[in-house]
Amino acid sequence: MLTWKEIISFCVNGNPEPDRRVEKSEAEWREILTPAQFRITRKKGTEAPHSGALCSIHEAGKYSCVCCGTPLFDSTIKFESGTGWPSFTQPITENAIKYEKDSSFGMVRVEVMCNTCDAHLGHVFPDGPEPSGLRYCINSESMKLETQLSHG
Repeated sequence: MLTWKEIISFCVNGNPEPDRRVEKSEAEWREILTPAQFRITRKKGTEAPHSGALCSIHEAGKYSCVCCGTPLFDSTIKFESGTGWPSFTQPITENAIKYEKDSSFGMVRVEVMCNTCDAHLGHVFPDGPEPSGLRYCINSESMKLETQLSHG
C-alpha cells in the first residue's frame, strides 16, 4: 500500500518504471480523443466539480486510462469524497501512476498522470480515508470504467 511519504519520494527521486510506454503526436491524440478528453489529459485541464459521468457511478470494474487503456484504479477502492471528482485510495498497481510536483495556481500539489502515456489524470492529496490516508482526485474525462458486463 502506497503512503504519502512514498508519493513524495517518487516526486523527488523519480517514478517507478511503467510496464510499457505509449507515445503519440498531438495530432494522433486529437484524432482518438474527444475535445474534452484532449483538453484534460493532454493539456492538463480539469472538469467542473460534480460534472463528470463517473462521479456517482459505483459499479464493479476497473478504471482505465482513456488515452491508452492502462488499468489505473479498481472500483473497490473508490470512495465518496464530496469533492465533485471520482476519488480513490490507491492505484491498481504501484507503477500505474506517475507523480510530479505541481506549483500552478499559487499552491503546491502532486499531479498524477498515467505512467504509460503521461495523460493528466488529476491530483493526489494526503487527506483520504485510512488505511492509506490518500485521496486520488481524478477527472472523469481521463478514465473509462470497464465493468464485467462490457467484457462479455
